[in-house]
Amino acid sequence: MDVMTPRRLRITLKTIRALIFISLLCLVLFSTIILSIVLYAKWLGPPSLSVPQSTLIYASDGSKIGELHNGQKRYWVDIDHISPHVREATMAIEDRSFYQHDGFDYKRIAGAALADLKAMAKVQGASTITQQYARNLFLEHEKTWQRKANEALYTIRLEQNYSKDRILEGYLNTIYYGHGVYGIEAAANYYFGKSSSDLTLAEAAMLAGIPKGPTLYSPYANREKAEERQEIILKMMKNEGYITEKQFQSALTAELVYKKKTDTVQPKLAPYFQDAMLSEISDKLDIDAQAIQTKGLKIYTTLDADMQKLAEETVGETIDESSDIQTGIVAMDPKTGYVRALIGGRNYEESPFNRATQAKRQPGSTIKPFLYYSAIMNGFTPSTEMKSEPTSFTYDNGKASYKPSNYNDYYANDFITMLQAIALSDNIYAVKTHMFIGMEELIKTGKLLGLSTGIKKNPSAALGTSPVRLIDMVNAYGMLGNGGKKVEPTFVTKIEDTAGNVIYESKQEKEQVLDEQAAFVTTHMMKGMFDTTLNDYTSVTGHSIADSLTRDYAGKSGTTSSDSWMIGFAPQLAVGVWTGYDKGKTINLVQERGYAKEIWSTFMEEALDDQSVKAFRPPDGVVGVYINPESGKLATKGCPTKRLTYFIEGTEPTEYCEEHMSDGEASETEQSSDQKEKESWLDKFKWWD
Repeated sequence: MDVMTPRRLRITLKTIRALIFISLLCLVLFSTIILSIVLYAKWLGPPSLSVPQSTLIYASDGSKIGELHNGQKRYWVDIDHISPHVREATMAIEDRSFYQHDGFDYKRIAGAALADLKAMAKVQGASTITQQYARNLFLEHEKTWQRKANEALYTIRLEQNYSKDRILEGYLNTIYYGHGVYGIEAAANYYFGKSSSDLTLAEAAMLAGIPKGPTLYSPYANREKAEERQEIILKMMKNEGYITEKQFQSALTAELVYKKKTDTVQPKLAPYFQDAMLSEISDKLDIDAQAIQTKGLKIYTTLDADMQKLAEETVGETIDESSDIQTGIVAMDPKTGYVRALIGGRNYEESPFNRATQAKRQPGSTIKPFLYYSAIMNGFTPSTEMKSEPTSFTYDNGKASYKPSNYNDYYANDFITMLQAIALSDNIYAVKTHMFIGMEELIKTGKLLGLSTGIKKNPSAALGTSPVRLIDMVNAYGMLGNGGKKVEPTFVTKIEDTAGNVIYESKQEKEQVLDEQAAFVTTHMMKGMFDTTLNDYTSVTGHSIADSLTRDYAGKSGTTSSDSWMIGFAPQLAVGVWTGYDKGKTINLVQERGYAKEIWSTFMEEALDDQSVKAFRPPDGVVGVYINPESGKLATKGCPTKRLTYFIEGTEPTEYCEEHMSDGEASETEQSSDQKEKESWLDKFKWWD
């Protein structure tokens, strides 16, 4: 038997003491490191939980009309709004001791390490929900020691600064469920067409199994594998006491009804409107489109979903399918500038080019109301007469000439009033007016009305040869209709961030930019295009749709060789329709020339069908009198046509139409004139006294 000598005993004791000291030192060092990491994590504070989220878009009635997700569908919902079955199924399969550990499950880590050692390969994972959440939030998925260290640090920071419920909420809102879908809310909608709060036990177990391998366990990718994993999860839920045997059997045999794959890709409502809306937000908030799509915003728009559908249906029912003609439509509230419906083309998938907001086209005679407003501001009245006959105009100090013509070369070859000129769309009268008041006047009015493309200084500008945008024209007509108050085309009323804070709200001061009286006089004249009693050497331009209209509208049509326009408004709604070809092709078919008016009249009548009939109310400072539209003078009983016409007070006609006046009426008129003269003299006398 080997007896230990005192010397060997002393050496052994020293060794033991050294080992104990080293062990204690290592323990202190390890504890210090751990404590330092924990304190450092605490000092860093809570990490941001913000992640890219889908931006939701709502119509004016609060209904959802679309979403923006940049290829990743994401929504965020509070944990209280997630089905308990989802929470329990997820914990059962991913982290059974989630509420007990501090971010790391050391028992699972040891077990996984032993299993990997035995298999000499990575066969088992031990990541907790907190670790997975940290990885999803902050880290790339490369397998390096640095990434592992960062993951541990983020895990500690999450556990130190957030409650377990908040961590679980974040995890469920960020985990990937396949097919570009992130988060349980998006997954519930994508697979089952419902909210995550409404998921059944069977549905929750199915979804909880997908994140393990989305390409393997998605029911769309592999129904058999998905159902096998669903059964495993249900068993684990039963073993953990989350569900009973009865619930297990019921869920196992429940038939799941998935959304059809064709249902998961809904056609975007009002795609041209949504593009224009994004452009508006980008300009006003100074953020790019990609940021808008991933900030989880709630965008409340001006779109009237019913009007939008009506516009699309009207186009589809009016334009022949075989025709290649294009169209643009804008419907707007003239009092606010809110865009209620917008179409930028016949097929967004084939051509996303927005003809309502991007295309610049010659407006033709739809420019004339702005010209006649300018004329009224320069002393013209609806009774002002000029001769309609072939005319050659010289300009630029006689260096250039311009000879316009009327449609089909029809002329009155006589004097006509401004009231007739706008209703019959007489080009000679328009150019004469333009030249008489000065070509710069139309340019000034165009600027006041927000025509951003500008009007060129030449005689033909009176006939709409300077290109404009449809949306600008509709907005300008709306300003005439609202009494001359400035509005701008508006697509968004409000934007909220993910926390519900309002970060943008539309506000318009509605500055008075036009003369209210002149705007009303112009508006009232614009009703003439639908008044067939004004037919003369040619028909009023709205004669083809006049019989289909049941309320007061003011409007103007316009044509060029490649464009057909119809713009008009009621007190509640301004609508513009353009039809034409993209690449310079001319409109030759009679049927195609009528599309714009037909679409406009059909849409207007149906869009306002459930609204009360409103008339254009004259403001103070205007006077309405009945005139003979041919002469512009006060109508008598014998005049075949009498029309109520408004004038700025003090500019109304005082002479009666003598052509159809009887002897008795002439005598009464003379007496009336004498009386007015006496009253006028008496008023002056009283003032002088």
